[in-house]
Amino acid sequence: MSGSDAGMALDRGQKAGLLLFAGAAEFAIGMTAAQAMYPGYNISHEFLGDLGVGPTALLFNASIVFLGLTFIAAAWLLSRAVQNRPLAIAVALAGIGALGFGLIPATEDELYVQLHTIAALLAYGGGALSAILAFRILRSPLRYVSVALGGISLVALGLLMMKIYVLLDRGGMERAIIWPVLVWGMAAGGSILTMPSAASKGSVGAGSRTE
Repeated sequence: MSGSDAGMALDRGQKAGLLLFAGAAEFAIGMTAAQAMYPGYNISHEFLGDLGVGPTALLFNASIVFLGLTFIAAAWLLSRAVQNRPLAIAVALAGIGALGFGLIPATEDELYVQLHTIAALLAYGGGALSAILAFRILRSPLRYVSVALGGISLVALGLLMMKIYVLLDRGGMERAIIWPVLVWGMAAGGSILTMPSAASKGSVGAGSRTE
């Protein structure tokens, strides 16, 4: 490999950033498209899982399965690129949950509904924790934004579980969970991706914080 080729190669941390960005961006587009294509779909009231059993099932489920696969792969790379095992575990849980969300649609079968709910909790909880735990590997001011996004998502998850929707309906509260995670995935993923390789192996790879 030539020197220029070596300089263009991505290290594990940068590859993880690329996967986080790609997965979050792709699902944001796929979810928005599915909502627009579903006849009579009300984003304020309907759950995301409804998109996986109607006329947009193929688009939505394929989109969230891709999200899950990218997060699982990113978690594997992060576990080897950063000294932050809790972050890698949280990202993996989010990915596993997203994968299950798409592979086990919320049909009328009670068992499927229960498994789908468990997958959703893994995806949402893991995603919110990932944003909070990423504090150690991100630079200022993004690290603080990351924690705020994770906190918003966790609070919204708690409110949804308690069926407290404030000014939002249940669908709106579910969006208050997922959108902060997607914004985090794109922002943090892009930040990690664009870090120079040496910095990634140094500050990020060592899990240290750079102001």
